[in-house]
Amino acid sequence: MQATEAPATQAGTITIGGENGFTVNRMAYGAMRITGDGIWGPPRDHDEAIRVLKRTLDLGINFIDTADSYGPHISEELIAEALHPYPEGLVIATKGGLLRTGPNQWPVDASRKHLEEALDGSLKRLKLDQIELYQLHRFDPKVPSEEFLGFLQEAQKAGKIKHIGLSEVGIEQIEEAKTYFDVVSVQNMYNFGQQKWNDVLKYCEQHNIAFIPWYPLNSGNISATEAIKKVAARHNATDYQIALAWLLAASPVMLPIAGTSSVKHLEENVLAATIKLTDEDLQDMPLPK
Repeated sequence: MQATEAPATQAGTITIGGENGFTVNRMAYGAMRITGDGIWGPPRDHDEAIRVLKRTLDLGINFIDTADSYGPHISEELIAEALHPYPEGLVIATKGGLLRTGPNQWPVDASRKHLEEALDGSLKRLKLDQIELYQLHRFDPKVPSEEFLGFLQEAQKAGKIKHIGLSEVGIEQIEEAKTYFDVVSVQNMYNFGQQKWNDVLKYCEQHNIAFIPWYPLNSGNISATEAIKKVAARHNATDYQIALAWLLAASPVMLPIAGTSSVKHLEENVLAATIKLTDEDLQDMPLPK
């Protein structure tokens, strides 16, 4: 397959986990949206969800991000249905630590009991003996941190998890987790219009930790939205493509996970990897300092 047919390859690569880690293309796929409304229940169009997952491979995507809470369980089940046995080089990363009590409801539960059930369930649903990258959804203020960090450490030593990442964390939490295991990724909300985690991004750059931004297009920031639209018009591109192109330009450790339930939108989104922002673009959309 030519590079033009696999646009995700044009985003470059990132190695996660050091010498014993894995290398993937920097344009990835987030599998939250292939579930029902409110990230609850099965998708409206099961066959389209399967087509989306299969199409990711054609486009050069070899990193898929999911979680046991997406559905719950539905996203992981669809991934296995569409892609198992997995091709060599494809990494399925999943997460644990949230409960689902209804559509758009996400209570935190990082207790040992819940994490053990979540991890074992993910292994079974994804038909894996080991999860390449397992990420903790949240530090749980109701649970002593040594309980959930200690569990992840034990699960890694038992071979259920190869690498461990964190989500929605600050530097202090990353440092605490590093006393239990190597932190290879951080998944925080981040986009051009919402850069509150710039200090964490710089920390990740300094320590060779992958930064996985979720919610790449923040429509709540009016000035940011206007800047994105201006640059998008210049490139005859969609707002989402420019938001993703900016993330790729923002840092070499950035690993965007564009999510969608549509093959058409998936193909559009991944073309962001082919967009090179100019100096003029970056005056309108400055990179993080």
